[in-house]
Amino acid sequence: MFDDFQFSTILVATLVATLRSAPVLLFAAFAGVFAERSGIIDLALEGKMLASAFVAAACTYATQNPYIGVAAGMLVSCCIVLLQGYVAINQKGNQLVFGIAINIAMSGLTFVLAQYFFQLGGRSPDLGAARFAVWNFPFADWWSTIPALNWLLGKFLGGHTILVYLAFALIPCLHWLINHSRFGLRLRAVGENPHAADAAGINVAQTRYLALLCGGVLCSLSGAYLAIVQSGFFLRDMSAGNGFLALTAMVFGNWRPLQTALGCLMFGFFAALQIQMEGVAFPVIGQIPGSLIQMLPFVVTVVVLAGVMAKSVGPKALGVPFVKSR
Repeated sequence: MFDDFQFSTILVATLVATLRSAPVLLFAAFAGVFAERSGIIDLALEGKMLASAFVAAACTYATQNPYIGVAAGMLVSCCIVLLQGYVAINQKGNQLVFGIAINIAMSGLTFVLAQYFFQLGGRSPDLGAARFAVWNFPFADWWSTIPALNWLLGKFLGGHTILVYLAFALIPCLHWLINHSRFGLRLRAVGENPHAADAAGINVAQTRYLALLCGGVLCSLSGAYLAIVQSGFFLRDMSAGNGFLALTAMVFGNWRPLQTALGCLMFGFFAALQIQMEGVAFPVIGQIPGSLIQMLPFVVTVVVLAGVMAKSVGPKALGVPFVKSR
């Protein structure tokens, strides 16, 4: 029977799972914010996440050091970003087509390389003790005896890895960077009116390259979090559409860091709720089939897109190649 105690247990577990699942979306969505506020459509988030996840898992397994794995994932993601910038900025190529091409290429390439190196059916070995250690708040002997503090500091806010805290610390930092810094002003200028920005002396191509590189670093953290923290190994197509969910959160947030973070938390909450609802018998309706529960995050995505897309206004120069005026 579904009672109040079971409801509170599910709610508490869902909130904790939301914090642990949100960084995947937060890192990727912030990467999209950087790219698209500069005027570059970034559909390649999924591919960059997969590439960095594979490289991070492989290097972490080889060196038994997760920090080296994260650095290697950043390097690969930035290399993809440079290629993306060359096509979109220098060659004025179709940004949508190239983004989809990266996703398809990385989906196949990571599987082939994983099978070639590890011979485990396209996955990497378990990382085991090489994963990031969890951080706990000090003075546990004192606050662990108080139930409310034990839940708040021990389970909800405590017991996470460094990447979780980094993801949430980036929210106010990126809000300030994009809205109140000199670089953020240039970023928004080249995304809204690159010709006016060029007339003001701003190097449009350089600014867009910097934005893509910032996005590449953030996207690599999303892939590394998937492989090193959440799963403990690399698996084919383990991003599972999170790159596109991150883009949806970005549109929901109207290309602004704070609102985008709220969108990521919303999607993270429903993804966590989907896991907690499996096998639970509800009053009147009983146990919901697993296939219907698994649809929950995607149904929410469709509803959000249908209700928000018409009201969202992206950067005016989004997807438009910049040709310098003479």
